[in-house]
Amino acid sequence: MLSLQGKHIVLGVTAGIAAYKSPEIVRRLQDHGADVRVVMTPRSEEFITPLTLQSISRNVVEDDIFDRSLPDSLGHLGLGSWADLVVVAPATADFIARFRLGMGDDLLSCLCLSARCDIVIAPAMNQQMYASAATQSNLEILQKRNVLIWGPDSGYQACGDIGKGRMLNPNILEQKVIEYFSKKV
Repeated sequence: MLSLQGKHIVLGVTAGIAAYKSPEIVRRLQDHGADVRVVMTPRSEEFITPLTLQSISRNVVEDDIFDRSLPDSLGHLGLGSWADLVVVAPATADFIARFRLGMGDDLLSCLCLSARCDIVIAPAMNQQMYASAATQSNLEILQKRNVLIWGPDSGYQACGDIGKGRMLNPNILEQKVIEYFSKKV
């Protein structure tokens, strides 16, 4: 069953170790019929390559706010109009803080500021970073601005800690996207 047929989803990838799960998120959403475009922050490319995500998504991966090869150099505005949903997964503490402040210093943050659709963030960070007063305040403010916050989960983390801060598994994010659109009908 293609429950996301015709849906346009932007997957935003930030610079966290959970970025390795991004290809699986793309594939799972595509398996349900979604057209998925990927926007990466420059630092996320330290964790996963644009070529990997381009190969999986079968779309050019956008990562440069000043890409002069595009016919209009305002790609974030086009993607913000095209998308039915923006999902930032992983959403690092840094991205969450910059988004909360309304900063637009990279393509993904500009896209989130200009999007005409709902935005989901899937927090992914060390459990101490997640529990910090600053991160909790940032999440609270974003939630008041109607940003959807999915997660995080608890468990073993790449740094060796155990606690709340892991990004939700791709299969759970897949189900949440399906539920999101089923409620919109």
